[in-house]
Amino acid sequence: MKRFLLFTSALFVLASCKSSKDYLSKGDEDKTLFDIVKRLNKRSNDEDAVKALPQVYAQVQEKHLKKINALKNSRDITHWDKLVDEYSTLQSMYDAIISSDAAGRLVNATNYQSEIYEVKQQAAEEYYQQGLVLLQSKYRDDAKKAYSYFKKADKWVPGFKDARSKLDEAFANATINVVINPVVDNSFFFNTGGWGNSGYNYSNEYFQQNLIRDLGGKYASRYPAKFFTEWEARRDNIQPDWIVDLTLRNMDIPRPTIYNYSRNASKQIENGKDTTGRTVYQTVNARLQISRQSFTARGEMDVNITDVNTRKNIIYNSYSDDYRWEEELATYTGDSRALDDNDWTLINNSRYNQQPRKEEVLNELYRKIYPQVKNRISYAVDW
Repeated sequence: MKRFLLFTSALFVLASCKSSKDYLSKGDEDKTLFDIVKRLNKRSNDEDAVKALPQVYAQVQEKHLKKINALKNSRDITHWDKLVDEYSTLQSMYDAIISSDAAGRLVNATNYQSEIYEVKQQAAEEYYQQGLVLLQSKYRDDAKKAYSYFKKADKWVPGFKDARSKLDEAFANATINVVINPVVDNSFFFNTGGWGNSGYNYSNEYFQQNLIRDLGGKYASRYPAKFFTEWEARRDNIQPDWIVDLTLRNMDIPRPTIYNYSRNASKQIENGKDTTGRTVYQTVNARLQISRQSFTARGEMDVNITDVNTRKNIIYNSYSDDYRWEEELATYTGDSRALDDNDWTLINNSRYNQQPRKEEVLNELYRKIYPQVKNRISYAVDW
């Protein structure tokens, strides 16, 4: 009888271990525990889930507590974030188990709410103190880091000390004065006959002024930066921290090329009625001779941002785009009744000889390149 009882007990233990192993073999132990609880919520007497839950919880709990003990010895300030994550995972398991009658009867889960509260307080304090140290530095990168530390302190404990006002102070310390210069034309593109020059310098300055306006100018609040022309900086006695140089190069505005081709047009039109009164149709034909003028202009702009004090190059990027112009004009021979509205539009096209002026092409190229340049500058000054 004793042998039978021992054998039965051994079978039960083996079955329990097998059920746990089957669950744990799925790989993600945390997810496995939640899956078991969900299964018990659907069927509280599920034999495999009942056997597996206590062992799975014990193993998962042990795994996270080992990570927590290792993290407590770390000197990296980000270990606080990882500690909160580990304790939060354990707490979510506790919440899942106690909210389930079936799971709650099987496992005496541990509540980690007090540990989470304590870790968040410690995390907020260390981030705050490190932020204060960085706030004393004259370097922008340190002010940026201080900003992120005060933000973390306020995240872990909302309203922690005066972290929010320190955020404003760090933002102000990190704010730089940026002078954006007009576009300089180093493309060496000169074209006589057919291309005008009026408005060309205006386009270069207009590009600069648009950037300053769209980035917020001296009242910018979205980025830790204020933007000025060189003249504005001198007028307001502003010492620039960064200089943005914009250089136009590899500009290519070719003369239009002409391509001639032809196509046929045909249409059936009414041509009276036969003896039975039915409509008789006649096919009429015309031939269109079409002349197409076109060119594709290309431009490239370099963006170079330099730190005034260190002469260090912050960024150097090049952006390019193209602009295609095309117009067609047609003449015809044959029966005009074969032509449709599109054909007549080509025949009457008054824009055919109205080629765009140089400044119009430049404005189109600037319009396409502009968003790329603006986004790059905003990315450079932001964090």
